[in-house]
Amino acid sequence: MRTPSRRRLRVRPCATGRAHVVMRDAGAVTRTQLNIEGAVPPVAPRRPHRLEAHGDVRVDDWWWLRERESPEVRAYLEAENAYASAVLAPTVELQESLFAEIKRRVKEDDVSVPTRHGGGWYWSANRTGAQYRSHHRMADSESGLDAAGALEAARAGAGEMILDENALADGHEFVALGVFDVSSDDRILAYAVDVDGSERYTLRFRDLEVGVDLPDVIDGVHYGSAWAADHRTVYYVRPDAALRPYQVWRHRVGEQVDRDRLVFEEGDERFAVSVGLTRSERFVVVQSESTMTSEARWIDARDLDGELQVVATRSEGVEYDLDHAVLPGRGDVWLVRTNATGPDLEDATGFEVRVVPVGEHDPVEVLVPHADDVTIEAVDAFAGHAVVLERADGLARLRVVDLADHSQRLLDQPDPVYALGGAPNALWDSRVYRYGYSSLVAPLSTVETDMGTGRRVVVKVQEVLGGYDARSYRSERIWARAGDGTAVPISLVYRRDTPLDGSAPCLLTGYGAYEIAIEPSFSVARLNLLERGFVFAIAHVRGGGEMGRRWYEQGRLAAKENTFSDFVACAEHLVATGYSTSDRLAIRGASAGGLLVGAVVNMRPDLFA
Repeated sequence: MRTPSRRRLRVRPCATGRAHVVMRDAGAVTRTQLNIEGAVPPVAPRRPHRLEAHGDVRVDDWWWLRERESPEVRAYLEAENAYASAVLAPTVELQESLFAEIKRRVKEDDVSVPTRHGGGWYWSANRTGAQYRSHHRMADSESGLDAAGALEAARAGAGEMILDENALADGHEFVALGVFDVSSDDRILAYAVDVDGSERYTLRFRDLEVGVDLPDVIDGVHYGSAWAADHRTVYYVRPDAALRPYQVWRHRVGEQVDRDRLVFEEGDERFAVSVGLTRSERFVVVQSESTMTSEARWIDARDLDGELQVVATRSEGVEYDLDHAVLPGRGDVWLVRTNATGPDLEDATGFEVRVVPVGEHDPVEVLVPHADDVTIEAVDAFAGHAVVLERADGLARLRVVDLADHSQRLLDQPDPVYALGGAPNALWDSRVYRYGYSSLVAPLSTVETDMGTGRRVVVKVQEVLGGYDARSYRSERIWARAGDGTAVPISLVYRRDTPLDGSAPCLLTGYGAYEIAIEPSFSVARLNLLERGFVFAIAHVRGGGEMGRRWYEQGRLAAKENTFSDFVACAEHLVATGYSTSDRLAIRGASAGGLLVGAVVNMRPDLFA
């Protein structure tokens, strides 16, 4: 496992120039203990830059900070880091103590739940003291036929190691794996490695029968790959100079790289390209996507000389993705998740799942219809069933559809506030669907559900060292009311013995951008706060993806202010209902969440500690 660098407490500057530490308890430093007066903050000079677009003119005084490679910009950032280090110097001992506390709860020696692929089981492992993961496999005969048996065998050391990321890291300060793709006959591993953080990977091929890399080496590739049906031809992606994935190439293992064939090139710079193999292994799919428009092409994985065919020509604002299924009486079809209303996938609205025969464009039926209060986020097809990932009232849920009679059921989950995550489901003809489940109080579980009967089996639960007891904590979902009357969900977690009379410190977080839903999932590091009497809260503000497409639209562009006012409403609600008080309410945001925090601090400096 990669060892994190020394963690520092976040300090939030506000409009008055004050700084506040996130942690507040009897053992934490206070504002007066920080070296604020003794450190001089750097000041970025104003350099007016005139920008004109669509007849409007604006002046950006800090445009020059966009030049990331500029020595002057780097010097300014280093000065900011030095200032932060100086302010936080009195907290170094606390930082080390908190980091050590987190590490004591983390089980380093661990294995993932094995996944069926080809003729065996595959998994990865962390070992104590190792910075990166190793990857292993074993034949069915070593483990039996279920995941529990495979996991037990993996923990006992069965099987063989086929790739060690720690060995790949020898001689490098950094390593990241961008492709890990085993051919269906279990003989060749395609893997791509980045050793400098550039996100330009080198693709190699390992003969798994002898454990030796083949001579084929392809530099400058991106994430994503797909094996053809011959188990020797692989499709891969290349990025352009701006790291936009824009080309799909085809390589035949054992041949010279300069003989590789360009299969597809995306000429529109707004679109990025990905490639993948359907779970049925029948089709290779090339997907082009921009922010709110998509287009899919396919080729039969058995036809190496075939040409890509478009499922539906791109239409501005229309999104769709797909998986291959076989329906009784209809044969090969696409299950298409789309927000289109027209027969040719045009005219965007809410998402639904349609059935489109392979090789045709018009849908023959709607498998899962659109609902105003439900967002359909993904669809996975299997030989006899489909699983649809939906979101309603801000929470993810799973719908299982029987492809024979189209009967449907929703899978129940045990907590009022929870998160569902993806998990490998490689086998096309499986009756078992695997997914990850966690909540603000429940560590990550790997769950398998029989798609026919609904029987639910927990295969593995994340182990938290140090005697963690979920019964000592409580999670809940409450709702704040925004200024325009919109109900905004808040996810909460705290120890059951934490007083809810306004005396508890509270950390409120948010994001609200790019239609991304912030999941109420479990965090080992968060226990540091909860054990010190904190209430932890997530404001699911507009601009995110928690409540559907309209929720996203109402928090972007000209409506972006809703993101900020929603967050303020959530903070006010936490104070009004006794979860905390304004002098004990801290806030945190990163990336787009940093924009959110910066805005609300200036809007309402009186509301936060």
